[in-house]
Amino acid sequence: MSVKNYDVIIIGARVAGSTLAYELSKAGYEVLLVDRSTFPSDILSTHNFFNNSVAMLREMGVLEQLLQTGTPMYKRAYIQMDDMVVDGAFPEVDGETHCLCVRRKYLDQVLFRHACGQERVTALEGFRVTELLYQGDTVSGITGIGRDGRVEQFTAKLVVGADGRNSTIRNLVNSERKMAVPTDFASYVGYFSNFRQEGEPCVEFYKIQDKIAIVFPTSDDLVVIGIMFPLQDKEWSEKLRNHPETGLRELVDKGFASTTFPERLREASLDEPIKGLLGYDNDWFQGMGPGWALVGDSLSFKDPAVGQGMHDAIYGARLLRDTLAETSDWGTNWSQMADQYQTAMESKMMSRYHLACQTTKNTPVTPEQSMVNQLIGSSPEASQAFLGIYNYANEPELLQMTIMQLLQAGAGLEE
Repeated sequence: MSVKNYDVIIIGARVAGSTLAYELSKAGYEVLLVDRSTFPSDILSTHNFFNNSVAMLREMGVLEQLLQTGTPMYKRAYIQMDDMVVDGAFPEVDGETHCLCVRRKYLDQVLFRHACGQERVTALEGFRVTELLYQGDTVSGITGIGRDGRVEQFTAKLVVGADGRNSTIRNLVNSERKMAVPTDFASYVGYFSNFRQEGEPCVEFYKIQDKIAIVFPTSDDLVVIGIMFPLQDKEWSEKLRNHPETGLRELVDKGFASTTFPERLREASLDEPIKGLLGYDNDWFQGMGPGWALVGDSLSFKDPAVGQGMHDAIYGARLLRDTLAETSDWGTNWSQMADQYQTAMESKMMSRYHLACQTTKNTPVTPEQSMVNQLIGSSPEASQAFLGIYNYANEPELLQMTIMQLLQAGAGLEE
């Protein structure tokens, strides 16, 4: 049996995988891109791009195709955490002012076709990887089953797992799990039509006591609504498991009664079955080893409430491309490359990972934190620094510094 050889084989052809295939092709590598699914297809996932990530979509040449789906853009955030309200536009990043929450059935199809259109990319849909090939201790290829039931093998200098939170490749190489923080929340997601937003389109985020709700305007004239509540709350778990729509609406009515959200949800219609995610870990794995690498959720999964998954998939693919391009002889430099890739990923994304780990725990708000939240909501400067954390307009340290300056100014006035 003849075995086709590539520079890189990528397992998983959604956001991280297709982006990586595109980037590696542009860098001159021969790529095999495979996915067990076929496209278009949907998947349970957050799918929001803050404006910093919209800039990367534009650079890739796919933004106009995504906008042709009719998905609305937005630049405003309305955030209410108990008594604190932030209502404003995300800071501009790389010339981009607007964000985009395009459904995965459109997003993944556009990115996959864009990758397939590159001259050095070969793609296989409906191909399930079953084993890895090795030369000594180094991964050298894959074995899998195609849609026709045939077993095929392919070899490469590098095999990349871009196959999501429950990565097959990560499990096969036994990547070291460096950090893991389990969530305290259950999450349910639904797509609704005729949901009325107040003012211009925006992302809405509510955290009222121990419950969280997030609303994004998305494709097909719908909004996607995510609801989170403590896993230990057996009453709500039972209601949403047995009667998802009725349970979700009842939870919103009771948990967010201090907002206008319940009233507007009552006017909306559920368009597709509600889906749930009952528990997950915020984790971070070793990202590279001899003959293998991980990217996207395969490397690090973060609480969906912080909305970093799409950014990390695209940016991580670029960092992996840069790591590979800087070394011509991969075979004798795996350790050095692994350190470089891990350091680059952690330097860029670790602060948002820690933010996700804080968000994912059901920790009561202290009086001190409540005071800080009020300060953020009352100060335009602090509000902008707060929003800027999510789209990388600034680092969390800027918000901390702004809060300290406001506290010092307040203390000076009291004197």
